Amino acid sequence: MNVQELFDLSGRVAIVTGGNGGLGLGMARGLAGAGANIVLAARDQEKTAEAVAELNDMGVKALGLQVDVTLEEDIRRMVADTLSAFGRVDILVNNAGTVVRKTPDQTSTEEWDLVLDVNLRASFLAAREVYPHMKEQGGGKIIGIGSMYSIFGGGGSGAPYSASKGGVVQLAKSLAVAWAKDNIQSNAILPGWFMTTLTSDIPVNQPERYQMISNRIPTGRWGEVDELQGTVVFLSSKASDYVTGAVITVDGGFSVM
Repeated sequence: MNVQELFDLSGRVAIVTGGNGGLGLGMARGLAGAGANIVLAARDQEKTAEAVAELNDMGVKALGLQVDVTLEEDIRRMVADTLSAFGRVDILVNNAGTVVRKTPDQTSTEEWDLVLDVNLRASFLAAREVYPHMKEQGGGKIIGIGSMYSIFGGGGSGAPYSASKGGVVQLAKSLAVAWAKDNIQSNAILPGWFMTTLTSDIPVNQPERYQMISNRIPTGRWGEVDELQGTVVFLSSKASDYVTGAVITVDGGFSVM
């Protein structure tokens, strides 16, 4: 098998939660570019429809599903609808996430539960739901999307966010150990500081914070959305069949500075 074949995802089917914008859509573009058919699971139907049209224009089949990842029945339906449309599920990218930017003493129990439900519980539920289908077809790839706060504490960025993203890493490792016998590889990607619609106002509204973060990034710049494509394609392809339980930072060196 040549190198190009190792990264070829033709005929594969990938579910990307929260995949209708930002980093999720950037990763979906990468998977589609490698030939995978894509299922985007998110809440905003209008935004999802635009993303689906973009992916279809890339020559793959894309399906948009309205999914609230905090609802177990929605996750079951997400997988069932994927199987109904494509007959298989090869890749799960647990990307959906939320944050409450408060200090721990200001965080309510409801806010804690919401962040943990979206970021961590949903990742577990989705992985558990795809597992029997991946096992039956002979293998699969599960990718958890963590954060720099998987490594560092985030006092003002939200204790539940940091706790949930730390949990994403440990979940990825646990699934790797449990399901290695079924040829399912589970890994985590930890994005650093990326310029998205959620962060694009920081340079203007929080210039000191923006400069502080930029000064710590060895490459001297924030990441662009599509710069996660190579990592997610690698972890979704045969090229990573002997890689499981790994945690890969994509951060311009931020975490080692």
